[in-house]
Amino acid sequence: MKGRKARWSVRPSDMSNKTFNPIRAIVDSMKVKPNPNKTMIALSIGDPTVFGNLPTDPEVTQAIKDALDSGKYNGYAPSTGYLSSREEVASYYHCPEAPLEAKDVILTSGCSQAIELCLAVLANPGQNILVPRPGFSLYRTLAESMGIEVKPYNLLPEKFWEIDLKQLESLIDEKTACLVVNNPSNPCGSVFSRSHLQKILAVAARQCVPILADEIYGDMVFSDSKFEPLATLSSNVPILSCGGLAKRWLVPGWRMGWILIHDRRDIFGNEIRDGLVKLSQRILGPCTLVQGALKSILHRTPQEFYHNTLSFLKSNADLCYGALAAIPGLRPIRPSGAMYLMVGIEMEHFPEFENDVEFTEQLVAEQSVHCLPATCFEYPNFFRVVITIPEVMLLEACSRIQEFCDQHYHCAEGSPEECDK
Repeated sequence: MKGRKARWSVRPSDMSNKTFNPIRAIVDSMKVKPNPNKTMIALSIGDPTVFGNLPTDPEVTQAIKDALDSGKYNGYAPSTGYLSSREEVASYYHCPEAPLEAKDVILTSGCSQAIELCLAVLANPGQNILVPRPGFSLYRTLAESMGIEVKPYNLLPEKFWEIDLKQLESLIDEKTACLVVNNPSNPCGSVFSRSHLQKILAVAARQCVPILADEIYGDMVFSDSKFEPLATLSSNVPILSCGGLAKRWLVPGWRMGWILIHDRRDIFGNEIRDGLVKLSQRILGPCTLVQGALKSILHRTPQEFYHNTLSFLKSNADLCYGALAAIPGLRPIRPSGAMYLMVGIEMEHFPEFENDVEFTEQLVAEQSVHCLPATCFEYPNFFRVVITIPEVMLLEACSRIQEFCDQHYHCAEGSPEECDK
């Protein structure tokens, strides 16, 4: 205590000061109020449960009730999850191309915590990670709070959001700790082909960079596409695959995620596995009730449930794409999966707006339709549409967007043919 002058000096930590959520920052700064004469339609929230039109399957709900009634799941579980629950996840995702055992599974509090643990085990302060642009903002939020630099690599809208592989490889240096690959994509709704995934893996293998595969939307692909788990296509690139119940089973609030460790060449070795176990001990694992229900959820949910969910999303995606593609000044990119669609704004035709934030802000003010400006995903002059809302609301929203664009559209100078549409 010598030399210490007693006084109150309580300050937030560096970690809290470095934690920044760009979506919250942009949305919270939007001061406009919706049009009081029109009911608000939110196309901005990536939660499929918001409107009540996409309930989970009764088998999923019953599994939780049974776990609760059993009285077996009221205490602490091991920090990585019950062995029996990890065995069920390993069995569900095991395949000859990417074998899994219980020791390869860490259960987490949602996929977000799975991503956080993976970043924390792979990267030190001062190192960097490669993330997609446009991409899920949480990667940056988590990394920068830990003092990890974020380097965005570009996705190409003209190629249905494939990665610019040359630009990606140019970002890699001696401080690169991992490559984040999100497939299917939030916010793009894109699904990478097998051949493109193989090219991504070739870059990772050539540069000796491990991959964090965010596959929370895995299997949520439309009938004309196929989801290929990244780990099934490579035996020599170490991969931490993150997933969970949130989206496919339509229960994001249940906070059940997992990490699947794919390391057939023993590149991660025991050190990364042990590191994940140590990090998991910080919060002692996810909800035990949901862990107790996992076996029934994974094995008793009927295929019809998955089929009906995907049919609904595909129908809404087609309706939304068709409606917005017909509007002069907008360029939607057709999605192949997940729950989203990205729409380009030809800003030269909307000169009164400086950028996508002003465009979407005025859309709220005039039409009470809220879409996220893609500046939230580091991709200006686009906006993201969530396609989980009821069909009648989606059609009404598209109609209002058309009315808004019709009112604000201007012909570009020197392009009289645009005005003849």
